[in-house]
Amino acid sequence: MGQEERKKEQNRVNEILDVVGGKISGITGSKESVTKGIVDLRKNFWEDVTVNLDETDDVYETQASIKQQAELLSERERRHGQMTRQLKTLYRLLDSPYFGRIDFQEEGEAKTEPLYIGIGSLMDTRNEDFLVYDWRAPISSMYYDYAPGPAKYDSIDGEIKGIMKLKRQFIIHNGKIDGMFDTGLTIGDSLLQVMLGGRASSHMKSIVATIQKEQNQIIRNETDRYLIVQGAAGSGKTSAALQRVAFLLYRFRKTLRSDNMLLFSPNPLFSSFISSVLPELGEENVIQTTFKDFIEERIGRDLQMENPFDQTENCLTMKDREAFRIRTEGIQFKASPIFKNLIDLWLEQLKDSGMMFRDVMFRDRIIVSGNEIKRYFYALPHETAILLRLEEVRDWLLRRINAFVKKERRKDWVLEEAELLDHSEYAAIFEKLQEKKQFSEDTFDDYDREELMLRKMVMNRRIKPIRRSVKQLEFINSQKVYGELFYKDHGDVPVPDDWQAICMATRMRFEEGDCPWEDAVPYLYLKEKIQGRKGNQEIRHLIIDEAQDYSPIQLAYLQAAFPRCRMTILGDMNQAIYAQSFAGDTMLSEKLYNSDEVRKLTLLRSYRSTKEIMEFARRLVPGGDQIEPFERSGRLPEWVDVPEGHKAAAILEKVEAFKASGFETFAVIGKTMRECREAYNELRGKTEVKLITQATYQFGKGFIVIPAYLAKGIEFDAAIIYDASAENYHRENERTIFYTACTRAMHELVLLNSGDGTPFLENIPEDKYVRVSRERQ
Repeated sequence: MGQEERKKEQNRVNEILDVVGGKISGITGSKESVTKGIVDLRKNFWEDVTVNLDETDDVYETQASIKQQAELLSERERRHGQMTRQLKTLYRLLDSPYFGRIDFQEEGEAKTEPLYIGIGSLMDTRNEDFLVYDWRAPISSMYYDYAPGPAKYDSIDGEIKGIMKLKRQFIIHNGKIDGMFDTGLTIGDSLLQVMLGGRASSHMKSIVATIQKEQNQIIRNETDRYLIVQGAAGSGKTSAALQRVAFLLYRFRKTLRSDNMLLFSPNPLFSSFISSVLPELGEENVIQTTFKDFIEERIGRDLQMENPFDQTENCLTMKDREAFRIRTEGIQFKASPIFKNLIDLWLEQLKDSGMMFRDVMFRDRIIVSGNEIKRYFYALPHETAILLRLEEVRDWLLRRINAFVKKERRKDWVLEEAELLDHSEYAAIFEKLQEKKQFSEDTFDDYDREELMLRKMVMNRRIKPIRRSVKQLEFINSQKVYGELFYKDHGDVPVPDDWQAICMATRMRFEEGDCPWEDAVPYLYLKEKIQGRKGNQEIRHLIIDEAQDYSPIQLAYLQAAFPRCRMTILGDMNQAIYAQSFAGDTMLSEKLYNSDEVRKLTLLRSYRSTKEIMEFARRLVPGGDQIEPFERSGRLPEWVDVPEGHKAAAILEKVEAFKASGFETFAVIGKTMRECREAYNELRGKTEVKLITQATYQFGKGFIVIPAYLAKGIEFDAAIIYDASAENYHRENERTIFYTACTRAMHELVLLNSGDGTPFLENIPEDKYVRVSRERQ
């Protein structure tokens, strides 16, 4: 790029910054005025409202006056919010006003128009012409989808065709052009080299300046209800999904808000890692949670739920081969569509028999027994739906409770408890008595009235939780109904060979009030089907990351819980870590969806790691030869043979080398939390290091120890695999955990080994890594 051309482009940047500065100044002044107006309106709200309640017409006039004042305040607050958002975008443009340019000549036009593309739109000082187009605007899609030559985009007037004469990319920081590249079809490697060659961060970066054509397909998809993205490690699938959220909020801004979207992250640490992407793009963060937290909240206090990480830890550390086989067989069966069908059959049978109910208790006494409720339930017409019968039972129970309350409140303990009421409650009763005197002509003694009211107050307070639980159908013993499933002969339904052992283990845990993770969703599915729980209508779009760890039955549950939802489903089968993912379909399987509602896109190019690391890692997994490493060179991975008991010294030596290389984030990655605690205990006190656990919600730069299942989706400048031995990694279902750990490294990967190396390395050519031996010291 010639100096004259660069100077010309820098002059334009300077002109744009002047416009941005002027707009910031103008909006800031207007915002101050609006802020003062809001404060004054709030302060004088009731002084400016005409309040007169004497006549009906006066009441209407008062209501109209309050409504008018409230609408005025609401309009000012909306305007204030718009100005705040505008200022946020303008301040971001001050640093880097745009990152791309295309010169486009529309069909039938003689003039070629230069179009500049950035993270937000910018109009000229007269607000007539665009100086910068938002990357989400339809016209901007050409920047991502076409090389110089014929190009087109969709607009409200239809398809616009023309010729792209130029495609240019910029790297701009603090208003200065650091780099300019003219490029072809995809975002050029020169720009990617600069953008991706930097240091890892504790937060994910926006990829808006480097979106590739295949990522753009994900971002701008508007038609499919279910969009599945199978993406290699480091292929940018999560980043693309977040840009997709920003695009959808922009595209459907009149009907879709950030609180209509829900993102399921694999763990809280990952939620923290991605939290800055949407704000960088000028959008509010969508609602975020983990699937574990979502399920735990819905189970409530019914059961003590095992979480998926504890399930994984338990399976990975289990030494008894028979127990391991039975547990994993049970996990995989309970994740399958066959098990869902078995539950659906059981729900049908419950119409005739099998419903279980809790005793309705008060002060350790039975008001209505579970058996009596059961008899009443099955005495109702069998053709009536279960939910309608339960509602009839609920109303009957409330009548029984009311009758019980009338008898119970006469007892001595009620008056004794009434004597413990505080003065404010007595005062409230006195006021009610005075009101009754004004409107009552009977001669009922005040003392008797007061005693009756006191008794009612005590009983209502004590019985209120029971009434509430009955209204919420909590008299159903869902635990026992689910448990009964494991006592039944299921006829022709194909069950595992060890079904009886699985049933016994499940029954024992449920009887102890313990819910294994593999039972959590099936249990909720059954419970909510019985209770007729309605789905969430507010959430309109689900983003599900690490979808290879979600089973068919979990998908069915989410579809019922969010019936209006579209879904963006992201994952990589090569990074599956849960036992349920290894025997059948996962949420990435197209056949689980209606064929006319689903589209599957595949991202094969990996951008996170250097070419050397990805050439090594892709040979660890089936089909890895299809993964395309990005041309960014670095050091070969190191396989270090370390004598037993000398790992800490080897790690400390590597950490010092990483620091000398300017790396800011590096991690020791273990297979399990047990292994990580062992590593952490060896290292603490010798260097500054942090152990990442399930309870860790964020991390910063520096040195950490983390299990592979918590590192999913996160990247580090350098990663050390704590134990790459055959003893540690030998089961076939541990291959994907090993691959996941290796693909966390951006620039350097080190594998420590004592004894025989993992068999997963057998198919890797020796020229793809360096093997060194660390002698005893």
